Amino acid sequence: MNINPVAFTIFGLEVKWYGILIALGVFLAILITESMAKKKSYKNGLYKDVGNDVSLFAVIIGVLGARLYYVIFEWDYYSQHLNEIFAIRNGGLAIYGGIIAGGLTIYIFTRFKKINFWTLADCIAPGLALAQSIGRWGNYINGEAHGGVTNVPWAILVDGQRVHPTFFYESFVNFLIFLFLYFYLSKKQKFEGQLISFYLICYGIARFFIEGMRTDSLYIGNFRVSQLVSIGIVIFGLAIRFIAKSRQENK
Repeated sequence: MNINPVAFTIFGLEVKWYGILIALGVFLAILITESMAKKKSYKNGLYKDVGNDVSLFAVIIGVLGARLYYVIFEWDYYSQHLNEIFAIRNGGLAIYGGIIAGGLTIYIFTRFKKINFWTLADCIAPGLALAQSIGRWGNYINGEAHGGVTNVPWAILVDGQRVHPTFFYESFVNFLIFLFLYFYLSKKQKFEGQLISFYLICYGIARFFIEGMRTDSLYIGNFRVSQLVSIGIVIFGLAIRFIAKSRQENK
């Protein structure tokens, strides 16, 4: 891959494609959250511009969480390069750290604003999937998040070797999740929490298998951290679905 990671330079500052794609994903996620809230007729505490308000906190804290997660599991390196800890423009954001930190922020936001957490989470889920789909292309430009050597026809060339484009696998899965949630399930929704639970279950399963192909995984002993977290995410999604559906049926 010979794509220049720098999109352009302004006043001596390099603006990288990685940041542009993340910003684009966040912008579209906010628009979709607003659209979903409007579809729900602003029920359960939702209101106009709720997407803008929650993003002010969730995006910033989510990015910090994604970086912290990555740095913690790469501490052997960063303990010797402290000046690079906040160099997120060079990559090194772990999406699960962002999801966990962002999710906690959204929960606190809903408690403060007296909004039903699962209603807002359902509004955020489609846009989150789309943002991840777009953001993964930043990994491609940076030459990271790819898989091992392969001879499949769709392999990409990295350092002279044909490897699995795992960034694309994840991007494609997330785009399908977005399409299903936004254009189908949101219209057929039967209980609050259905969209976010579907996202967690499907993304967790897909990420578990995709992570097994990657060559840059974070590890705890002999276990890939993201695969362990994927299992937890799937279990959490199933629990949400079971509890929320049971609560709806017992009303």
